[in-house]
Amino acid sequence: MKNTVYIGVGSNLDSPSLQIDRVMEYLRLSSILDIASISSKYFTSPMGPQDQPDYVNIVFKANTDLEPLELLDFLQNVENEMGRDRDAIRWGARIIDLDILLFNDFEIDCDRLTVPHKGLTERCFVLSPLAQIDPDLVLPGGDRIGFIAQKYAHEIKKIQD
Repeated sequence: MKNTVYIGVGSNLDSPSLQIDRVMEYLRLSSILDIASISSKYFTSPMGPQDQPDYVNIVFKANTDLEPLELLDFLQNVENEMGRDRDAIRWGARIIDLDILLFNDFEIDCDRLTVPHKGLTERCFVLSPLAQIDPDLVLPGGDRIGFIAQKYAHEIKKIQD
């Protein structure tokens, strides 16, 4: 069975826009994800310590045969291959960050994975790109993503394609 997933991607180190291009090319070439749509790139301020560069973020929608924890393992392996430092400061600078935002209409809460992603409805760097690719998407709690994203639109800047 094909599962529909939404993945958030972010980077703020070593030419962040290029890092996102690199990871998306890697994911396109893998047989793990069938990418259906990709948002524009967005500049956002860091969520954690403010003494770090701004982030570049995107969201993409894909289909996969993997189950949630299998997908998490795959994405973490990709992050590791790209040089992600897992010992870095929480919410600190990173070369790449891949987050499972939504997985079908599942609600998952285990020690390794929370879906919908924690804070999804309060993070402009996820909401705006998600609303761009699927504004009518309804979250498991019944909220429409396009409506929620409007509240945070002033906090984010789209990069021209």
